[in-house]
Amino acid sequence: MNRDEMLNDPEEAQLQALEGLQAKMWTALPGVVVSADLDAQTCVVQPAIKGVLLDEQNNETSVNLPLLINVPICFPRAGAFALTLPLGPGDEVLVVFSSRAIDSWWQSGGVGEPVEARMHDLSDGFAVLAPTSQAKKLPAVQSDGVELRNLDRSVYIKLTAAGIQVKGNITHEGNLTRTGTTSLTGATSVTGALTNNGSNVGSTHVHPGVTAGPSNTGTPA
Repeated sequence: MNRDEMLNDPEEAQLQALEGLQAKMWTALPGVVVSADLDAQTCVVQPAIKGVLLDEQNNETSVNLPLLINVPICFPRAGAFALTLPLGPGDEVLVVFSSRAIDSWWQSGGVGEPVEARMHDLSDGFAVLAPTSQAKKLPAVQSDGVELRNLDRSVYIKLTAAGIQVKGNITHEGNLTRTGTTSLTGATSVTGALTNNGSNVGSTHVHPGVTAGPSNTGTPA
């Protein structure tokens, strides 16, 4: 059906008009991060689905959609806590588009008036982390627990019904209090005082009642 035939068919013309409106209503798109500003918590995203341009003869040309700039990054956050991720170029995200302009909310928070009447616009996206294409899917996803891990799973923290598993080097800053039995495999190095039941058993401990000879010493003082 050519263009003239479409226009002479009211039902077809209405369908074309609705499809035209729908084509301008942005809901969500996968995208690839071009750059990220972790201080501002925004990113620049290239939509991963191309758009189509029609010429006067209805010939289609596939084109990249424009870059989405200043897209707010959606880190999981609630109360006094947040989970951050080092979002960067090449990462995949899902950009979800607001039904109304987000400019005033993004600048000031709270409840306010939209600065423009635009709706479902490419300017009003949020970068949600992170859908994954088959090209970038995670290897070795575990089915028996929750993990915080790097991509190749050489370092991870795993929570299961049986307990917590940690793989990787650990650097801890702050006091540590634990209850229970400790079992260690490998060398242990301590800098500072080492006590057992209130007695110094470190490198500076002394033994009372020592007399030179073959006898064993008493317990540390």
